[in-house]
Amino acid sequence: MRTVNKNSLVAVHYTGTLESGEIFDSSEGRDPLRFQVGQGHVIPGFDRALLGMNLDQERTVTIPPADAYGDRDEKRVFTIERKGTEWNFEPAVGLQLALQTPEGHHMPAVIKKVTDTHVTLDLNHPLAGEALTFKLRVVDILEEGEPGSEAWANADEGCCDDGCCGGEHEGGCCGAHDHGDGHGGCGGCGGH
Repeated sequence: MRTVNKNSLVAVHYTGTLESGEIFDSSEGRDPLRFQVGQGHVIPGFDRALLGMNLDQERTVTIPPADAYGDRDEKRVFTIERKGTEWNFEPAVGLQLALQTPEGHHMPAVIKKVTDTHVTLDLNHPLAGEALTFKLRVVDILEEGEPGSEAWANADEGCCDDGCCGGEHEGGCCGAHDHGDGHGGCGGCGGH
């Protein structure tokens, strides 16, 4: 029987919920999330929850903020002047932005407040401070070097180059895109 180990290539179906029971992300109706375990492609708690699981096994785990997107940090909320800042859009409360650092790393930002003169940005991940519950089902397991693993490793959905999430997908990463459910992208896949 196949078992997930560190460095296994896995395909996982998942549904992520908040403490309220609200679904924030799911692979339902889509391809499973594919990645290599233990390589920082998903949040740490999601990665560890898969270790030891067997093919077709299901498991439900609750991941504390420290093993997900961390605690909220009010030092990551700041206000900038609109004057002197080039906006190629009209800033609006709730708008999610994908900012890029000078080093090329991506980070999510949400506009929290807009006035005639200032814009307040929150650089905390939208799920920072949240305990996340995932229902997981392993649908495929390969090990490096097995026939077919090369193609899978090349198709690894990976992560943003700063290790913040579990997927670089259409529209960006780290909550910078939306599945049409109003929650942006987040969770185990970081925005699958």
